[in-house]
Amino acid sequence: MRVGLKPKEVTALLRERGFKVTPQRLAVYNALAHTTEHPSAEALYQELLPDYPTMSLATVYKSLNILCAVGLVQELNVGEDSFRYDARISPHPHIRCMHCGRVDDVRTLPTADFSEQVMAETGYQLTGQQYYFYGVCPHCQQAMLAREA
Repeated sequence: MRVGLKPKEVTALLRERGFKVTPQRLAVYNALAHTTEHPSAEALYQELLPDYPTMSLATVYKSLNILCAVGLVQELNVGEDSFRYDARISPHPHIRCMHCGRVDDVRTLPTADFSEQVMAETGYQLTGQQYYFYGVCPHCQQAMLAREA
């Protein structure tokens, strides 16, 4: 489990950037801040629906767009039909299982040196970066081996 910013900090940041603070926006952020999974908007909607039965999927999408705009959440494009979301906003790579779709953080890969090399080679001033790896997760590997046996 991860813990992000406290509700007061999120509230202050939203107001500072000119956005209304709503229980739904706080709930979307809280759900992301307390998971190591990288859910889609649809998965977040399903998770929050029991506690917020009047919340629409459109509200979840709008909340995610705002949270991304203020820098509280990052949007991930790991090669699926929909985006995934992560409240861990520091630059870090992700890896996606091509079998089950699971997305995990790669915590120990040093990306700062790589970014510096990219800027030195290209002359670009980077405004952001995302690194994605693809493979088969350990759980799916075991399941495949069990089927073969």
